[in-house]
Amino acid sequence: METRTLGRQGLTVSALGYGAMGTAAFYGPTDDTESIAAIRRAHDEGVTFFDTAELYGWGEGEKLLGHALAPIRDEVVIATKFGFTETYGSDSRPGHIREVVDNSLRNLNVDTIDVLYQHIPDPNVPIEDVVGVMKEYVDAGKAKYLGLSNADEDTIRRAHAVHPISVVQEEYSIFDRDSEALRPVLEELGIGLVAYSPLARGFLSGATKPRDQYEADDVRQLIGWWAPENFDANVEIASRLGELAASKGITLAQLSLAWLLAQKDYVVPIPGSRNPGRVAQNVAAVGVTLTEDDLARIAEIAPGGAVGSRGV
Repeated sequence: METRTLGRQGLTVSALGYGAMGTAAFYGPTDDTESIAAIRRAHDEGVTFFDTAELYGWGEGEKLLGHALAPIRDEVVIATKFGFTETYGSDSRPGHIREVVDNSLRNLNVDTIDVLYQHIPDPNVPIEDVVGVMKEYVDAGKAKYLGLSNADEDTIRRAHAVHPISVVQEEYSIFDRDSEALRPVLEELGIGLVAYSPLARGFLSGATKPRDQYEADDVRQLIGWWAPENFDANVEIASRLGELAASKGITLAQLSLAWLLAQKDYVVPIPGSRNPGRVAQNVAAVGVTLTEDDLARIAEIAPGGAVGSRGV
């Protein structure tokens, strides 16, 4: 597996990571046995970077990931996040950060969190104070590298002035290009970009179902790409991308992941799948080379990304 360096502090990970959100929350019913098998298959295929958060099952996702990775803990990089309330508001008050991070260490059953992120900005707590608390964990040897998620340029700059930020995590896919606006500051400060939802919440997985077949508790029911007025247009975009993929003998998911890997050498996508076979297919995207013609064709098919908003 190719590796990539994120930041200037020494963080090196596999070019493709594994996002564990769906193993515990948001995407319908889960099966722990299958999820553990998928996580371990990812490692077998060369993945060394695994991402979770308190939010994913309120600790249950961390416990599952920690259990799955326990036999190979020293071979992997584990990232987790703090910053949400159980009503999905933001809370990065110092006391809450300490409570969540201490719980995360226990849930993951690790002595050190490799990458510690603030999950979302908290408008009520200056980012300098947030990073100050995060730095405490670095100084104590309980965190190695610091990251931000869903942050804007000003927040990134202010955070980095307190303690080096190694990585920023943002949604990024053929369907969502908003994070590209951060490239100048990331390159100036030498910060890596972890691309979450690289398959556009499943729209680019090649397994999109008719809109009425998604479970009522599936978060995609709330996303603009799935709205009745947008859904068919986005299915058409995905279909055309799928035709391009088929012409190259690869899957739509592989095309989509290869597109991200071709953007910048500091971009690491973290697709998540609970299916071990699909995990292996995703990893194979690292070996896909897209030509300039391929990239031009993708830009022609989806010049502005998807139709509608990805917000919930």
